[in-house]
Amino acid sequence: MSLAIRPARPDDAAQILAFVRELAEYEKLLHEVEASLADIERDLFGPDPKVFCDIAEWEGETAGFALWFYNYSTFRGRHGLYLEDLYVSPAFRGRGIARAMMRRLARRCLDEGLGRFEWWVLDWNEPAIRFYRSIGAAPMDEWTVQRVTGEALTALAAD
Repeated sequence: MSLAIRPARPDDAAQILAFVRELAEYEKLLHEVEASLADIERDLFGPDPKVFCDIAEWEGETAGFALWFYNYSTFRGRHGLYLEDLYVSPAFRGRGIARAMMRRLARRCLDEGLGRFEWWVLDWNEPAIRFYRSIGAAPMDEWTVQRVTGEALTALAAD
């Protein structure tokens, strides 16, 4: 049994989008997915990418992905790593793939001198929450996520 984790390549774009859709379906948010194959190709593999992706392969078969980007902490005075999505296909779960992907990202943080490694988890996703606690993650209960999108974003920009 072998696990390989590698940076995503342009020929992974369709699989990445498929994983995004599978994750959204699991999270009951498929109706919110607007991303297209062209978006993935442009943003991950264009001339100046701002988002990055690792692909997990189990015995040569694509098993999951981690999509991430750099953020910045003014308090720490250093960049950090923000994990946007972590997903392992159901057929490959229970093999340590998610843990290995998180370990790889944590190693990147240490190697690059990044100040922190962050992500969000839906409050109802108990399996994910248990997993994150098992790797030492701590909830940020005192923070509330804020978001402006759609018409509200347009209205705010017009002010």
